[in-house]
Amino acid sequence: MKVGARASSGRRENSNVTDPSDDARVLRRGVRAAARAAAGLLLGAFTAVMEIVLLAAAALLMAYALAFSRGQRAVPRVVADGARRLTELERRRLALLGETGAAEYGPLRALAYLVLRVPVGLLGGVIIGLIAYGVEIGVELAVSWWITGDYLDGIRPAWWIVLYTAIAGLVLLFLAVQGLVGVAALERAVARRCLGPSPLAEYERRIAQLSVTRAEVVDAVDDERRRIERDLHDGVQQRLVALGMLIGRARRAGDQEKASDLLRQAHEESQRALADLREVTWRVYPAALDGEGLQVALESVAERSAVPVAIGYDVPGRPPHAVETAAYFVVCEAVTNAAKHSGARRVRVEVAGSGTMIGVRIEDDGTGGADPTGGGLAGLARRVAALDGTFAVHSPPGGPTVITAELPCG
Repeated sequence: MKVGARASSGRRENSNVTDPSDDARVLRRGVRAAARAAAGLLLGAFTAVMEIVLLAAAALLMAYALAFSRGQRAVPRVVADGARRLTELERRRLALLGETGAAEYGPLRALAYLVLRVPVGLLGGVIIGLIAYGVEIGVELAVSWWITGDYLDGIRPAWWIVLYTAIAGLVLLFLAVQGLVGVAALERAVARRCLGPSPLAEYERRIAQLSVTRAEVVDAVDDERRRIERDLHDGVQQRLVALGMLIGRARRAGDQEKASDLLRQAHEESQRALADLREVTWRVYPAALDGEGLQVALESVAERSAVPVAIGYDVPGRPPHAVETAAYFVVCEAVTNAAKHSGARRVRVEVAGSGTMIGVRIEDDGTGGADPTGGGLAGLARRVAALDGTFAVHSPPGGPTVITAELPCG
């Protein structure tokens, strides 16, 4: 469901119509990802042939080393260098399949990876070859039936033959595509198993990460406390001081009319102090987040914003409370920064996800140049990292500024 809100009118608009540009953007991303994956699998078939040659030469050289060097150099240097270079080439190719992990590995692990991935690469090449062959047969049938009239193998295009051929071709194409998806998943699994960190290294990395995020959360809490103290000192406290001074002057005033005017000013000042106090408490934590949920809380952000904010919300059910809180503060801080610093004329917020992941994307049309290491954005990065999420800021000079966060719900 799409929700749009403008601060100037305080009006909320609800619509069940999805923006066609969003669907087109998703479709383009899907097509690009599929094209990259197909290119990666096709390259994998060629590199598998290279790796067969290397492994054959490595087997001969290692056998010679074991036989004549008394096992002192089980992996000759030329074999180790070749395995490392081919493995680095494979890692760059795997980026096309969405696998970007990196790790330290020796020549034996590199050789083990090449041994395991050669049959996987050849399998991908066979499936791609079958798809190409099927496309060729389909084109030949179409040309012979409807263009040249020279029927292939004497088969005339009766309607039931055309229907049977089309259904059989689509089924085979679907199976082949599913086979490519499985090969891509197997490629990533082999790479993680052979080139990824060992369980001990992974545990050590996780412990170090938790230690860092815990310290960052403590820093973020301290920063938030300092911000609250600054807001109270510079806003509410100053108004309360002015209120006390006005009441004191009213008590000392001998003229009834002057005292009445001072009391009127004191009443107005008390209203402004209450408004500031409500603003501070709302920024600390909105009550709507506990009651109505994240969507309503984001609508309140849009209504309070000084620039028009359009909100797209598509999250089934309610995410965990910690995830809702983090997503809310990411949006709130990003919208506030866009209104104060970027000179933006509009802001678009998109929140979408499933039962396992929530994605938040905020884009404004301002001047850009946002500093990811600044106090507000750095605090958001620490808050997201505490939930094992990812946070990114893309803000080139001239704009637009795009802030994204991925928050796991599990």
